[in-house]
Amino acid sequence: MRKLLTLAAALAMVAGASSMANAQIKIATAGPMTGQYASFGQQMKAGAEMAVKDINAAGGVLGKKLELLIGDDACDPKQAVAVANKMVSAGIVFMAGHFCSGSSIPASKVYEEEGIIMISPASTNPKLTDEGGPNVYRVCGRDDQQGQVAGAYLAKHFGDKNIAIIHDKTAYGKGLADETRKALRAAGVKEKMYEAYTAGEKDYTALVSKLKQNKIDVLYVGGYHTEAGLILRQMRDQGMNTQLVSGDALVTKEYWAITGDAGEGTLMTFSPDPRKNPAAAPVVKRFKEAGIDPEGYVLYTYGAIQAWAQAAEMAGSVEPAKVMKALNTGKFKTVLGELSFDEKGDVTLPGYVFYKWSKGSYDYAEN
Repeated sequence: MRKLLTLAAALAMVAGASSMANAQIKIATAGPMTGQYASFGQQMKAGAEMAVKDINAAGGVLGKKLELLIGDDACDPKQAVAVANKMVSAGIVFMAGHFCSGSSIPASKVYEEEGIIMISPASTNPKLTDEGGPNVYRVCGRDDQQGQVAGAYLAKHFGDKNIAIIHDKTAYGKGLADETRKALRAAGVKEKMYEAYTAGEKDYTALVSKLKQNKIDVLYVGGYHTEAGLILRQMRDQGMNTQLVSGDALVTKEYWAITGDAGEGTLMTFSPDPRKNPAAAPVVKRFKEAGIDPEGYVLYTYGAIQAWAQAAEMAGSVEPAKVMKALNTGKFKTVLGELSFDEKGDVTLPGYVFYKWSKGSYDYAEN
């Protein structure tokens, strides 16, 4: 009888060990998988899926496979909070998200309360890390950095022109517009117009007519590619040759799909293109073989997961407190380059540069 009990106990231990060995670590990404900004959600999804596939092929994290969950917040703050709570209930230990700053900021409060690490690939509003908890990081830049570059560029290249600054009232759009306006004025140039518009509309005729009436030569848009593209087309329909300038929310080929040839010459700020990083070449090749152009925030999502995975290996644990300590002190080799995080959770990577849209794609512009 004792031998049978001993055998049963041994089998139970083996089964338990096998279960532990086969256990998966749940992580997630969340962003606008549906809605008017879904192209960015698809970028994040593609980056996350490839990162998990590559990490698992290399043995996983601490010998365990990663399981990826996908959350759709549609860039809606309330939906983002619901997604965050759902992910917490599902048992994730890490969130590579969200995309829109207006979603990331409220969602981060849920992750902070639950002690879950969040690294946003794309949310640029300074408040995310300025006011966020110790669990909050990002691998992208900040709008005060982006706005400084944009404002200086506008002053240098268009200081003698009539400049208008508009925004979509979102945390991202207004924040970027205000930082650009601040930098422009610091350079001694004052904009002729400063206006807000409502995201999601199709007809911006009234706004465009006002721009035309004020003889605007250069329009800076603090907002997303969908509205920027429509506004540009409607300016051209009214015979305006106004130069459109915007930020990193134009780094999707969907922008050109909206504008067509009218988008020729559009200027925008974005971080140095990670697709051109030699260290990223093998990953870029795998994406292209899979029929995916790793544009925009594809590689930023991939890099966020890389950084977390390397920190977990350094910590010897996926326990958030231990991983945070590693994130705060370590250096991580990613597709974005070698990176680390400062005391706020902001990434120590090069800032922003200007790009120009031409013939359906974008590349570096003269700075």
